[in-house]
Amino acid sequence: MAPETNKFKSKVILKNVEQFIQKGDREAPLLRLIAISSTASVVMFIITYFSIQFTKLTVGGLIVNASIFALLFFLVLLILRYLGTLGASFLFISKYTAESPLDFTPFISIIVPAYNEALVIEDSIKPLLNLNYPKYEIIIVNDGSTDGTISVAEQLVGLHEGKFSPVKVTLINKQNGGKATALNAGIQFSNAEYVLCVDGDSILSENTLKNGMRHFANPKIGAVAGNVKVLNRKQMLTDLQALEYVEGLNMVRAAQSFLKIVNIIPGPVGFFRKRAIVEAGWYASDTFAEDADLTMKVRLAGWQIVYEPNAMAYTEAPESINQLLKQRYRWTRGFLQSLKKHRHFLFAPSKGIRNCVVLWSMFYDAIIWPNMNIFANLFFIVIAVFYGMSNLIPLWWISIALLDIMAALYCVSIDKEDLRLVPYAFIYRLFFVLTIDITKVAATVEEFLGMEMNWGKLERVGLSSN
Repeated sequence: MAPETNKFKSKVILKNVEQFIQKGDREAPLLRLIAISSTASVVMFIITYFSIQFTKLTVGGLIVNASIFALLFFLVLLILRYLGTLGASFLFISKYTAESPLDFTPFISIIVPAYNEALVIEDSIKPLLNLNYPKYEIIIVNDGSTDGTISVAEQLVGLHEGKFSPVKVTLINKQNGGKATALNAGIQFSNAEYVLCVDGDSILSENTLKNGMRHFANPKIGAVAGNVKVLNRKQMLTDLQALEYVEGLNMVRAAQSFLKIVNIIPGPVGFFRKRAIVEAGWYASDTFAEDADLTMKVRLAGWQIVYEPNAMAYTEAPESINQLLKQRYRWTRGFLQSLKKHRHFLFAPSKGIRNCVVLWSMFYDAIIWPNMNIFANLFFIVIAVFYGMSNLIPLWWISIALLDIMAALYCVSIDKEDLRLVPYAFIYRLFFVLTIDITKVAATVEEFLGMEMNWGKLERVGLSSN
């Protein structure tokens, strides 16, 4: 890297992203949007229903009416799913904004596992030196990298005069053993009672530590899930992922936090009480979703988990469809492996009703819903084409798009995101989510068949390219 041209690159990139997101800071009549969009979706489907009823059919009406009922049930279920998630999310955000921030700032270690992150490790570490927090350290764990990560990391070691406080950066080198072993090595090395686990490409916003750590003033809190955002935007695929993170992940996590059933602490920004990790049995390498696995173990150990929307981490998303599908394939199989590992708690209310709910919700999201989504869309197309009602296909798609637009408007408003993401809602579910769900189903089949798979790694483009 050229030191003169890249000296302040990380700071400039993060500032630009912050300004980019703040464009979406809008006041919106959220509940009105929910009501209008949901009503419009129902009305659209009713129109579709009666249009079919008065269409001349070439085959018996029993099959068609049964099909209509099944599709109506799917749409109602989709609306209830949206309204339930949006409602719980809204209540969480309302409660969150009404609370007074706590001043709880104990010493914390930031653990940065790195495997072949030479392109991004410097751009990730530099913003970490300027976090608005009085006392913390950074521990880089080089997990047997072969691309020059170690030479870049060595230049960062030492005591730095950060923007708000001095920050010590330490480097640990170990043989390659996977992300779980790298995180465990960093946590064991740390003398702090609290740790923040991030990814090698995570860039944290300035107040992330202060916002996340305040929750640990409650001795029942064992972990805090942060807010993950896509950094490399302005491409259709990465913009769709940015919308997915806001609508499909962070909105859901806010709703889960309100119901106290958070099921995943994201890898790019996860706060832990070290004692909770020890009691849970540390990170494990027996799944491809070590984050979901540890989250479940922390819950089963009796700790509470909350979501902090203002503890933000920006991460590099896949820029090719091949890399995206590989990533989601691995996520799905890891998710299923974690679910399988803890399946005996599905029917164990003695471990807590909420833990049972978390596991069943994981089962539903990983297996049932993707199959329902694929089946409903294909089934409607088949029925419409074979029974001479293909003109009704746009009505079905518009009904679904209205729901997604409503959700996108809500999430962009509540998360202070960029309004430019909202138009992507027109193709979000019909193409993007459907493609992801097909990948999930394929991953589910291969997981049940016991087919082998490799960990895989996202090919970094590097922040300087964005």
